[in-house]
Amino acid sequence: MFFHRQELQHAASPERPDAVYARKLQEVLGGQYGEITVAMQYGFQAWNTHIPGKYRDLLYGIGAEEFGHVEMLATMIAQLLEDAPVGVAEGAIQSDPTVAAIIGGTDVQHAIVAGAGVRPVDSMGNPWMGSYITASGNLLADFTANANAEMQGRLQVARLYHMTDDHGVRDLLSFLLARDTMHQNQWLAAIEDLKENGVEDLPVPNTFPLDLEDRRVSYQYINFSDGPAAADGLWASGPTPDGKGEFTYLDEPEAGVPMPPPTVPDERFHGTTPKPPATRRAAGVKKDAKKTTKKTTKKAPAKKTPAKMAKKVAQKAAKKVSKKASKRR
Repeated sequence: MFFHRQELQHAASPERPDAVYARKLQEVLGGQYGEITVAMQYGFQAWNTHIPGKYRDLLYGIGAEEFGHVEMLATMIAQLLEDAPVGVAEGAIQSDPTVAAIIGGTDVQHAIVAGAGVRPVDSMGNPWMGSYITASGNLLADFTANANAEMQGRLQVARLYHMTDDHGVRDLLSFLLARDTMHQNQWLAAIEDLKENGVEDLPVPNTFPLDLEDRRVSYQYINFSDGPAAADGLWASGPTPDGKGEFTYLDEPEAGVPMPPPTVPDERFHGTTPKPPATRRAAGVKKDAKKTTKKTTKKAPAKKTPAKMAKKVAQKAAKKVSKKASKRR
């Protein structure tokens, strides 16, 4: 269960309102790698975890913390919007083109929809989407996605740090940067823990039989670029990270196989095909006519006439008499 305590994990108060920056800060709240995403991602991963113990507890714990980060950012954004101009009728905006240009950088829905309040959207006003989250049920795949989410999130917070000189905002961002540092390291440590304890390993999924994949190309770097420098990387020679093979390098792709011919869908999809339009139209009409004919010529159920009904009743009565006679014997 969730229990709400009316406290924040860290202070979230700006020195002054700033509606333009409030819009920018929405990105790390409701964007693809924002706090709403990681909170929901870790939550759903925990609910989808099939083994009890430390991995599930880790997901629950960090997920709960991330919900607190949602609250801190929402609180900060709401305060940044406090005392924001109500509309273009305000004198300062009408008389000063510079102010008008700045106000043009605000999210008007902060005012119109939320009444100078925070919204579950990104910096462009796009609503947060559940499709942002990854919760596959495979812990190695999910923990790797989590490390990426924390890296992308920390990157965006770092950029936002340089977009303001407000000490209150920077104080909160400094705290979030530090927690993202911790979470990056936690997920990377959790990945190693999974492998060391034999819970999961590379390649993901490592339960799929390797003999069912084409092992000839499993560790082959195929250069699909005219740049030769990729051959110098650890991914082009030497042992593979999964410990199951050696990288090999191929200068260019081998000769391919012919492509199959273009598909020709049913004429009633009205796609463009090699057949002339008149031919396609006639074929579609013909197919529809066949379908209609089948429906109309379908055998109707036999009608129950009085004679047939009487015959049925007589047959049932005869069966009953036969059963009684056999019982007496």
